[in-house]
Amino acid sequence: MIVNYNILSYLIGEGFKNVFKNKKSTFAALMIMFVTMITVGLGLAGAQNISSILGQLEQGVPITLFVKDGLKDSELANIEEYIKSIESVNSVTFTSKSQALIDAKEKLADSADLFYTYTENNHPFKASYAITLTNINESAKVADILSNSEILKNNIEKINSSDVVMNGLNRIDRGIKIVFIGMGILLVVVSTVIISNTIKLTVHARRREISIMKYVGATNNFIRAPFIVEGVVIGVIAIALSILSLGGIYHLIYNACNNILMSNFNFKMLQFNEIFQNILIVYIILGIGIGVIGSILSMKKYLKV
Repeated sequence: MIVNYNILSYLIGEGFKNVFKNKKSTFAALMIMFVTMITVGLGLAGAQNISSILGQLEQGVPITLFVKDGLKDSELANIEEYIKSIESVNSVTFTSKSQALIDAKEKLADSADLFYTYTENNHPFKASYAITLTNINESAKVADILSNSEILKNNIEKINSSDVVMNGLNRIDRGIKIVFIGMGILLVVVSTVIISNTIKLTVHARRREISIMKYVGATNNFIRAPFIVEGVVIGVIAIALSILSLGGIYHLIYNACNNILMSNFNFKMLQFNEIFQNILIVYIILGIGIGVIGSILSMKKYLKV
């Protein structure tokens, strides 16, 4: 047990020594890994926020139907009954013209002077029906039914459907994923090559020692272990730096964008602690994976005796 502990201590100690032997190369490897992780982290944060906004849209009101002024109560009731009869419609909430003005005043409380000429029945805001669905994917279909309805055609002012917004967000989501996955793969390859070359410098300097160890019976795993430790140490340092930096960058983005999204679209960004776990898991896989693979690649030539 003591022998095993001494061997483990030796291997880990040698790995840490190797990190500081080639400071310039280690720094270059560290920086490229840092850039890789920040890029991947920002892409992941963006994708998670778009998924969150899509979820908020699904829980909100996908369709709002605005009706013309001057309709009788019986006509409004018939419109509501017709909407409820459409398949996939979950609920219908009516907002009167007078209530629409009250809602607008509350939403735009900072610009109250815009409303001083408006009266209860003399203003541009329309009565409307907020329609929720049992399946958000049916939004376009239901909106099309409403638009082409013979019953509604003379009473509809306009229809707002969130499927346009959702389709746009889905396209942005796919675009972000494609761009960041492509950049991530490229940077992972570059990081692996640079780490491999960094460790190769240490291996090359100790090639005679490695040859002797091979001749006296040392296994490939025993020889390889300190260099794997070196790669892992570089990876762990890059993980720590990336998490701290990404947290700061995300905090700045959150402060700049969240209020705009809330006030204009009623969407809320995810806080960093809500995405931290997923990012940490990806960073651990990336950091340690790149370090280990880079180390193994750098050793292949020198383990052939």
